[in-house]
Amino acid sequence: MSEPLTFALAKGRLLDETLPLLKALGIEPLEQISGSRKLLFETTRSDIRLLVLRATDVPPYVERGGAHLGIAGKDTLLEYGSDMLCEPVDLKLSACRLMTATRVGVELPKTGRLRVATKYVNVARQYFASQGRQIDPIKLYGAMELAPIVGMSDVIVDVVDTGNTLKANGLEPRDLIAHSSARLVVSRVAMKTRYHLIAPMIEQLNEWVHQTNAA
Repeated sequence: MSEPLTFALAKGRLLDETLPLLKALGIEPLEQISGSRKLLFETTRSDIRLLVLRATDVPPYVERGGAHLGIAGKDTLLEYGSDMLCEPVDLKLSACRLMTATRVGVELPKTGRLRVATKYVNVARQYFASQGRQIDPIKLYGAMELAPIVGMSDVIVDVVDTGNTLKANGLEPRDLIAHSSARLVVSRVAMKTRYHLIAPMIEQLNEWVHQTNAA
């Protein structure tokens, strides 16, 4: 019997959206994931097991063979930036926008290096380089909105859903960098070596996305 497919899932909001999707495919963890300290879970399908990781850890686990496939946001995949991963299905979950934002009514300096607060340092560098600007990145993992208010940065790069958090903190969204949603991500190696197992799942997920969005 071949090794089970290992499916890497991201903790948090995306996990809450992913589990019902997997249930629709007949994949359910045998134990409660919520509140558990475990990271590896067997499922109702003996050929599939689940890893539950930080969102930023899903791409390296999939790329390096710790998992065969996973679900990650496009924003996370852009920041990771690997050409060894493919994204065969856009699941249309956790849709948001990756944007720049500044204090309301404040224009960015026309010259010089911009101070950019973000957890998306690679994305920010690439985006502003495409605009002919260099940046001094300030890597933060939360409370990004405070950085321009306290004078620590000129601009932030972050995901925006409703924009309410920005508004509540005196900021406004400016430039769209990319649209983001959850993607099925598979390593190129696994696509070759485990294709007979992964291909049916891709087909099932594509059908689920089609049916869900047609409803």
